[in-house]
Amino acid sequence: MKNSFDELVARVSECSRKKVSVAVAQDSEVLEAVREAKKRNIADAILVGDEEKIREVAASINMDLDGYEIINEPDMIEASLKAVQLVHDGKADMYMKGLIDTKNFLKSVLNKEVGLRTGQGLSHVCVFEVKGVDHLLFLTDVAFIPYPTLEDKITIIENTLPVAKACGVECPKIAPLAAVEVVNPKMPVTVEAEELTKMCEEGKIQGCIIDGPLSLDLAIDPEAAKHKGALDRKIQGDADVLLFPDIHAGNLVYKALVHTADVKNGCILTGTKAPVILTSRSDTFETKVNSIALAAVVAEAMNK
Repeated sequence: MKNSFDELVARVSECSRKKVSVAVAQDSEVLEAVREAKKRNIADAILVGDEEKIREVAASINMDLDGYEIINEPDMIEASLKAVQLVHDGKADMYMKGLIDTKNFLKSVLNKEVGLRTGQGLSHVCVFEVKGVDHLLFLTDVAFIPYPTLEDKITIIENTLPVAKACGVECPKIAPLAAVEVVNPKMPVTVEAEELTKMCEEGKIQGCIIDGPLSLDLAIDPEAAKHKGALDRKIQGDADVLLFPDIHAGNLVYKALVHTADVKNGCILTGTKAPVILTSRSDTFETKVNSIALAAVVAEAMNK
């Protein structure tokens, strides 16, 4: 099931029915996404927010709210706390951002009493189905950690592995990316990439293969690996996880793919007790639905 989002959605249908808790649900795009997720048997939803506004927005998109649990809480901060507590208490399987700013949404995720803290750092992973690439690509971190240290990169890897494995990648190949594929002391990201590779070889990071530094072409294009004579590398154009040196590189590649390539994608926040769906207002309807499907698959794996 590691080749497409269609296979991912098919996998969801084999799992027990999941439930997503939506914080401040009076958002037309989010309501459209949860309606479609319900229609496709991906997940049901609990809608937390201003009930009057939720019903107004639902009416504007011809959405029938029969069968949805609605928890009325007009205050946005209180609504986010009630919504995240549902997941914290096991009454829902995943947590989704509605019409609330990211800062306050993340505060609810990190709330000590009702949030989803694990003690592990948080990071973000985007899963892409790209035309011309025969497997899913996991991009991280493109939205959360601006300038990851070596320790941050270890956390990002540890957060991403369960997502990749939930999607059917048994031993993910992780490519710490740089502009070049050789170690250059003047380019610190190449030194850190080599250190991550050594840590994996020494068993300090387990359950994956790490090979870096790698340029992007060597990470995702087998022909480039042949042309560059990189056939001694553990990754030869078949990387599963692209580990970016900083948020700028990750975000630029993410947006280049979204706006120029034939892709499907979904994103979740990781390092939490349950999957957190943190989509942007600029994300498409399909991306939001795919993100719910991705979260459902990861939630199933976490429950097991």
